[in-house]
Amino acid sequence: MLDDFMVRATLAGIGVAIAAAPLGCFVVWRRMAYFGEATAHAALLGISLSLMFEFSVFAGALFVSLIMATLVTFGQGRSLFLDTLLGVAGHTSMAAGLIIVSYISGVRIELMAYLIGDILAVSKTDVLLIWLGLGAVLLLLFWRWSALLLCTLNEDLAAASGLNPKRENFILTIALAVVVAVGIKVVGVLLIIALLIIPAASSRFLGSTPEKMAVFASLIGVASAILGFNASYVFDTPTGPSIVCVASLIFLLTLTFSSLTQQFQRKN
Repeated sequence: MLDDFMVRATLAGIGVAIAAAPLGCFVVWRRMAYFGEATAHAALLGISLSLMFEFSVFAGALFVSLIMATLVTFGQGRSLFLDTLLGVAGHTSMAAGLIIVSYISGVRIELMAYLIGDILAVSKTDVLLIWLGLGAVLLLLFWRWSALLLCTLNEDLAAASGLNPKRENFILTIALAVVVAVGIKVVGVLLIIALLIIPAASSRFLGSTPEKMAVFASLIGVASAILGFNASYVFDTPTGPSIVCVASLIFLLTLTFSSLTQQFQRKN
């Protein structure tokens, strides 16, 4: 079954969407979009190093993303504001990655695939890595769900309850680094943060509890991946951007539905 590239692409898209959706809820709740973008930019350095030394792109992206997550988590609150630290680390990593690529002959087309995704080229190994990453992220979130929620709502209350907010933040950034690494092949460095944020933002209008919001975000992410992939196949458009555009369309529909519902409730 996995010999069919259509099946591999579909499984890859679904796996990344399910992994990104619940994590994206925390990104939205904590207003961490800039952190996700900086982590994705940092992953470009890992990709460039992988292409230069000819080892696994997934391993390179994950390694650099984890370093980025560690530096930001433990550097926060020392001397620089978090957004400043993210801006310096993320853009420096991206610039270094682009410089490295300029010294490597014959990889610029390959790098472009990692910038916007190349889901049709996923291999059996890529699908396996994506679903292993999905399992790791879901297990991590299931294990720390209550603690992460409490730290998201009120860090002082979490600390008073015996939790370590910095540790919980580090766990969340690790999960984010894994999603960025496994999602690069599907939607690329430039669009992975969109797949994190947009389904989660859409689910805010549908889910009345954090758990329901995470479930709706997963469903929206999966629908976006499947519909975007099929639209890309039919209209011959880039797959990663097509998935993100479908997710954006769903967001507009849910936003419109929510606005109309609120207006109807006010009139009655």
